[in-house]
Amino acid sequence: MSPNLDLSDDLEALSLQNGHMTDGRGYPAMEADDPPPPDLGNAGIIARDITENFKNASLPAGTLVKDGHFTLFSAVGALEIMDPKMDSGFRAPGETLDESYDITKPLSADEVLGIIDQLLSHEMAWHLGYPLSQTVFTSVYIDSITKAPVTVQDLAERGEKQGPLLLGLWAYCLALIKTCFWVNETIRNEAYYEEEDFVTNTYRRYMLENIENSVVQDVLHEARDKIRLMEPKLSPDILKALEVRLELRYDFLGSIEMGRTREAAAASKVPWAQMKTYLEFTEKSHTLAKPVPDAFSAKLQRHLASTVPPRPIVELSFAEAYGHFKRLVDNNLDALGLLDYKDTQSHLTFIQLFMAKKPTPLVYTRALLQSYLFRTDIFPGQWNESHVLDEDLSIIVLPASRLIDRSNDEVEVVHDDRHFIAQQMLNFRQRATYSFSELHRTWCQNRPRARRMLTHLLREWDVVQQEVEDIDGNLLERLKETPVQHENGVPPSFALPLSSWAHYYKLRVMEWIVQLGFELEVYQPDEMAGMYYYLNILARLRSSHIERIRAFTLKSLADKKAENGGIMSPADTGQFARSLAWLKIATVDAAITWELSDALAALYTVLLRLKLVDIPPRPYGSDELRYDLRMRPWSGINFPILPEYPEFLKDSTREGTSTEVILEAAEKATSHTKKGFEVVGKIEAEDRFCHSAENWWSKSTTDARRAAIMAGIAVAKVKQAYNMAKDKSVNRVDFSVNAAKGKQIRKEEREAGFGNENGEPTPKDLKIRIEVPKSEKAYHPWWIVPSVLDAKP
Repeated sequence: MSPNLDLSDDLEALSLQNGHMTDGRGYPAMEADDPPPPDLGNAGIIARDITENFKNASLPAGTLVKDGHFTLFSAVGALEIMDPKMDSGFRAPGETLDESYDITKPLSADEVLGIIDQLLSHEMAWHLGYPLSQTVFTSVYIDSITKAPVTVQDLAERGEKQGPLLLGLWAYCLALIKTCFWVNETIRNEAYYEEEDFVTNTYRRYMLENIENSVVQDVLHEARDKIRLMEPKLSPDILKALEVRLELRYDFLGSIEMGRTREAAAASKVPWAQMKTYLEFTEKSHTLAKPVPDAFSAKLQRHLASTVPPRPIVELSFAEAYGHFKRLVDNNLDALGLLDYKDTQSHLTFIQLFMAKKPTPLVYTRALLQSYLFRTDIFPGQWNESHVLDEDLSIIVLPASRLIDRSNDEVEVVHDDRHFIAQQMLNFRQRATYSFSELHRTWCQNRPRARRMLTHLLREWDVVQQEVEDIDGNLLERLKETPVQHENGVPPSFALPLSSWAHYYKLRVMEWIVQLGFELEVYQPDEMAGMYYYLNILARLRSSHIERIRAFTLKSLADKKAENGGIMSPADTGQFARSLAWLKIATVDAAITWELSDALAALYTVLLRLKLVDIPPRPYGSDELRYDLRMRPWSGINFPILPEYPEFLKDSTREGTSTEVILEAAEKATSHTKKGFEVVGKIEAEDRFCHSAENWWSKSTTDARRAAIMAGIAVAKVKQAYNMAKDKSVNRVDFSVNAAKGKQIRKEEREAGFGNENGEPTPKDLKIRIEVPKSEKAYHPWWIVPSVLDAKP
């Protein structure tokens, strides 16, 4: 309120704002037909002062008044009235409710290009997670099509009347709406999270559900042909730019409908590849476009079926939109590699490496990837999830085993062992198939969601392992399996292949949760030592379990040869060869994880001892409470059991072990890691189980190898600085012989400024400093190697 206005002026301004005329006192001005106001000086009117009565009737200040019929919704609604940010019906003075833009007025060719490019930007903003109400539906042309059912013939007639240029714009809008419909349907049919990924709300608008793609594509080509006839009137560059944009929309619409069968999904590679060429030309010709901001209005949101007040239009620059669209096309092309199926392990590796791309693929690409998983019309033959599960069992624990022989299902004699095996394996598949398929689907989510889902899936795998142990016991009892004798005093044991398979995946999930924690920067620098120590524990368990699987696989191979007189069928030979190849790569992978995590745990432990890692103040917590928080994802697992905090603290800090010994252990671990990568490099490409993802696998392995090399360099630098600081101290004496003198020297060193309370050099003595990089700046996001730099002068 202006300070120069009194109350009557303010009331008059408010009345004028609401569309009412007032008199000088702020009362409504009298109309010609209104009766005159009463004369207060008349003897018949008796005035009485009711001020005291009003005060007595009023409630004390601060008293809560609650009407049972006045709900919270009514209260919020009352607050929204006349607030332009909350009241969807609020209009500024002189503002109309409907948009005044004329969609029938002629447009120049550069204006049509401008509107099309702006629509492309809005479409990409929608793919990024903004709602249609703030992106595509802010177009006046899109609004005119979606607010009421429109036939293709209507739009064609409208284009005939308005000319070829507007016909091209109407055709583009028609195809854009249909594209959005298919994208929306694809995402809705898969696992997604609206609060963080995508908004599927179409606000009850008509999305051309009843119109076939081919009809819309015919309209696009008809518009393209008519625009070509304008060649004498348009410059070649603008003509080419219009044609390319219509072709881009034609291929985009055609490619997203594909994927219902293996042949159609594979064939979609052609339009996706063609779109890359069209998109590059679109980016280059954007300078020819003339923006038409009046063709987009936030006011259109008032007509949508939504309880959300109008929000500002999401303005995405064309350069940003082009980058996102190019990434969408590239990732959709790469996702088709999943169709080139070879085996389940390569299948899982492909998904993991694909989703490790930076930046993370958009939600439509992730939904498309999910739509390819375990479909009978995608995989060759009559495969389904249970067949894929059996193949995974044959790779890991049951090569050429009669337990997964499908001929067992045809045996109907109840007392036959094959019938019993078929029934037990049916129970197993019914219990394990969901967990197995969900594991693949989980990796199709964004990284934070994938880690959260893995924590839930971990408990599922723990339960699966316990339940399939009963099935293993039933098979063991019926088939009268003999135990395997182990060396080194290990007691005899049974194979228990089904629970062994479940236990392997449970250990993998536990490791992945830790590693994703490093990638997502869940852990603070002073927590790195403890988390890498826990990763080391899990990797050791996985390595031991793989060795156990190897022992039973070799026993099974020997038994198979003995049964057939030393001769096996080519199919059985191939299955054992594949299983042994997987055991080799799995063993090396577990060893690399074991050694590198051990090296980093030791390095961070030394850095903490030397106070080279800053520990942030935590006045409202304790180390034990933070330990409970960090270990919560694994807290409900029956095995392996989490160590108690005192035990974890003692082992992770390597209590009782000197710094020199820890640095020596870290050096040996990095050396063993490098040898592990040398072994990996010698493995044949077909035995790496990364089919269709060889390039990504090579890059990931190279990055991890670089992290191991830099970890060795960091250990060497810290060790050198540590030894130099020790050498510069007072002459060493044999403390074991003269302990009293040694203590006195240590006291003198501390008084002179050398060493901390543990007798270790201080950061000032070491003359180095540490920088812990963010995961995106690290050599590999799962291996955060600290940089050792010279101390600042």
